[in-house]
Amino acid sequence: MGELMRSAILCFAFWLGAQWAWAQKGAFEKQVYYAQGDSLLYQILLPNDFQEGKKYPLILFLHGAGERGDDNEKQLKLGGSLFESDSVQQDYPAIIVFPQCPEGTMWTARQKQKDRKGDWRFNFPVPEHPPKPSEMVNALVDSLRSGTQVDPSRVYIMGISMGGIGTLEFLHRWPEKYAAAAVICGGHNPQLTGNYHQVPIWFFHGGKDDVVPPAFSKAVFKRIKRKNKASRYTLYPEANHNSWDDALAEPQLLNWLFQFKHL
Repeated sequence: MGELMRSAILCFAFWLGAQWAWAQKGAFEKQVYYAQGDSLLYQILLPNDFQEGKKYPLILFLHGAGERGDDNEKQLKLGGSLFESDSVQQDYPAIIVFPQCPEGTMWTARQKQKDRKGDWRFNFPVPEHPPKPSEMVNALVDSLRSGTQVDPSRVYIMGISMGGIGTLEFLHRWPEKYAAAAVICGGHNPQLTGNYHQVPIWFFHGGKDDVVPPAFSKAVFKRIKRKNKASRYTLYPEANHNSWDDALAEPQLLNWLFQFKHL
């Protein structure tokens, strides 16, 4: 890690501690993270019972392509209300972070095109350096983990569609950060699971998904399941790409996620 990055993380950690003193608890707050001469829009939610000096789990949530932009709002469209609910606040107090990816870029360098039959075909190149938004998100996670309020053994990642693809690539690039993950209507190259096969992942997909076909998540799951019996795969036979409706309503989702810790 370069000196500039270290300085940015230390400054941000100090700034974040001050912000938490006045941030509204139980509701998302708009924030901007600055590092590497760039900025990242995100929203953060603190639990209702937030206490200075207490460590909480951290959930990073990567949105889909439809929520990209610069309003620092759309990224909460899918999933935001789940974490603000009274029951989740009571049973699963955590620090929740929803970054927003700008238009014209993605969390990954994935490519797709339709074949002669009209079916989508995906490629998942992984260049040496991730797209800038993902690089910024990773730096933000580093900042939060280095602070006094996050339990570094209980950092989780979730993602929908483009964010589900991003989740798997984040695990490939930075597997040491995350104790468990949830991937909704996403997928990736199953040949790249070697770095993260030890991370428990719950996959969700719609059987009729014609945007990201379920074969792409199923292939990753099959490869991971060989060495990680804690991972799960749930297929909703009648759901299309909007399998997030069912996945985010799964009553055991957060209970399953929060059981895992880094040793």
